Formats: sequence, C-alpha cells, structure tokens
Amino acid sequence: MDPEDPPDISHGFVIGAGSSPSSPGQRPLAGGMWLSRFSSTVVTALLLAQSGLLLFLVSRPRTLSPVGSEERVHVLVLSSWRSGSSFVGQLFSQHPDVFYLMEPGWHVWTALSQGSAPALHMAVRDLVRSVFLCDMDVFDAYLPWRRNLSDLFQSAVSRALCSPPACSAFPRGAISSEAVCKPLCARRPFGVAQEACRSYSHVVIKEVRFFNLQVLYPLLNDPALNLRIVHLVRDPRAVLRSREQTAKALARDNGIVLGTNGTWVEADPGLRVVSEVCRSHVRIAEAATRKPPPFLRDRYRLVRFEDLARAPLSEIRALYDFAGLSLTPQLEAWIHNITHGSGPGARREAFKTTSRDALNVSQAWRHALPFTKIRRVQEMCAGALQLLGYRPVFSEKEQRNLALDLVLPRGRSSFSWASSTAAHPGP
Repeated sequence: MDPEDPPDISHGFVIGAGSSPSSPGQRPLAGGMWLSRFSSTVVTALLLAQSGLLLFLVSRPRTLSPVGSEERVHVLVLSSWRSGSSFVGQLFSQHPDVFYLMEPGWHVWTALSQGSAPALHMAVRDLVRSVFLCDMDVFDAYLPWRRNLSDLFQSAVSRALCSPPACSAFPRGAISSEAVCKPLCARRPFGVAQEACRSYSHVVIKEVRFFNLQVLYPLLNDPALNLRIVHLVRDPRAVLRSREQTAKALARDNGIVLGTNGTWVEADPGLRVVSEVCRSHVRIAEAATRKPPPFLRDRYRLVRFEDLARAPLSEIRALYDFAGLSLTPQLEAWIHNITHGSGPGARREAFKTTSRDALNVSQAWRHALPFTKIRRVQEMCAGALQLLGYRPVFSEKEQRNLALDLVLPRGRSSFSWASSTAAHPGP
C-alpha cells in the first residue's frame, strides 16, 4: 500500500504504524507548509525554550472530567514503530469515553528533523502534556497559522474527531472509519479538536518517540495529570519483518533515532535501529519493574502484542480495567471481528487496519525471514528477548516449527530458560 492512501480502520487489525513518508529532498509540514533545514543552534534554542514551559505549567490545578465530579484520566500508549501500537490505539480510540490522538510527536520530529531522539524528548513530552490538558495551542509552533482539522497528523483515525462536537461523520459513540471520516471532516476548523477533547472523561495518546521512562517522570508527578502508561512491546523478530515491509515510510524517523543530523536512513543492514528500539524497551521495562519510584505504583502496565493476539478479549478487558474503562457489547463484537479475519494481510495493507487472523499476524515472521537474519536479531536483542519473555530459536527447523511456542508465560519463572541457552549452541 502507498502509505499516503487512506487506511480503513473500521474493521481491521494493524501491526503498528509509523509516520507517513515524505520526499527526502524536502521537509513537509502538515497543511502544505515546507520547512527548510534548521541549524543545530536554532534547534537547540527551540528545545530549551520549550522545555522551560513545564516548570511553569506544572503548578496549574488538576483538570476535572466533563461531569465535574471525577478526575479526567490520561493514558499514554508507549511503544515503537511496527509493534501493533496502531491497533492498541484503536482499542482506545473507538471507546465512547475516549478522546484519542495518534503520535502528536510526529509534528515535533517533522519540524526538528535534524535533532536526535534524546534531544527531542523534552519537546515531545511538553507537547504531549498540553494535549493531555486539551490545550491545542501547543501546535502553533508546528502547524500553519491557517489550519484545519486535517493538518493534525492522522486526525481521521480518531473517532472523537469524526463525531460531535468535532465533526458529524459518525454519531458520537459509533465505530468510526478513517476512509469515511477523512473527506467529511478534513476541512473542519482546527479549534474543534480542543472543544472535543474537553468533552471526554479519558484522553489517550499513542506515541512511539520516547526511548526511556525517566523523561516522563515530570508528567507522572504533575498534579494536573492523572497519567497511566501502557507499555506495548512486540517480539523484535516480528518487528524487523514488519519494518522491512515499510522501510521507506520510516526513513526520516530512522535518521532521528540514529542521530544523523537530518539524513534519512532507509536501508539499515546493520540493524542499528532495531537494536536501539530493543535497548529502549529494556530501559523502560527495567525502570518500571526493578526498584520503580513510588509514583509508578499502579500506573504502569506492560502489554505484549502476542498476548493480545492470542486472547484479545481477556487481555483487552484487563487493559480497559487498568485505564478505568469498561468493555461495551459493541466494542466486544468489533474486537472479535478485527482479530478473526483470514490470513496475515497483504503488504499493501501494511498501513491499514483490516480484518486479519491475529495469531497468524503475530507469527508471520517465522516464515518470512531467513534464519541468518533471525540469529542476528537475537544477538542484538538478547536482553529484550529475555526480559520480555520471548524464546530464541537455534535453527531454521525450530524457527519454522509453529508447534514450538516462542512466547513464554509472564512472570519471573518465564525467564528461567535463559540459564539453559548454552545447551543449544547455534549452528
């Protein structure tokens, strides 16, 4: 699929998504603006100015829900590209109590593409905080002065932006479709996003541009927020297979991850990006599970994509319970339909949410990748495999044998296999 084609999210299952690609020769901003390359001095100045905002903003009073008696809940779906995050985002977006935005940090990375991921952390964090508080003026720094709803990255995948008060493409609470919403709501004024956000009890953001947990500590300590973090991970071998299908779309983001000062990186034969993604998941999971700070108690949940694929309804019920939401009959039927399709989906559907066999999707890498590449990923991501509970394979025969379960049970006992790997020398 051409990533610029409108994906249909009303009946589908997605394997994560990255930013839409752009021409490497130019840096497009939403709404048709074009941004020339910033010098490193300008980028640094902008970041310092933005990061200073947080010290002023954290003193604001807590935000109340629309009913005025309960605190609004904020949920950050924290993941990486091609990890099933768009699917999890839709689990929240389609809920009638949720205002959802997909990757608002895309605007920061597009405008400041000469920066590195760590250098842009604070700018993305401050933007995310403002969105959680329904303060959409934060986009003034990244969007054209005259702007519509469609200038917001992937606005049509948000059910809340496709229904009143933002737009009337769908009744409020109905399951939405991006293909229907996009042409009907694109020219709606940008201000309706803020109005809509303030009318929901839950604000959920999906973001793939945080590479450690510590940068989020100011948000977790912020008295204006009631933040909960869903950390979504996926088997690195499956991530690699999916990334190879969408290499062009990830070129700019790869460059920022690798700190190339604005140079786009499509080919990554050394698997440097996958390695950095693995390290980031280890950093985040270790910070949350090994001597975590007290303010993380009951506010962090690790979710494996494979567990969602195997038992969607039970896992999603637990996920909703963590976020203070309930599973409605309409959502239950929708979830069943999108996870019980046929086959893994075609390459042209890589950026679409279409009905697929969820278990088939989660294991597609075992047929698609050569064992030599699998062995390389396992070497570079050994720590992530062990910590997150994924069993390595030691031969092509093991890789192809789908009867061999490579997803280990959760819990401390799930890592006991690591001590016995010496008994399985590679060929």
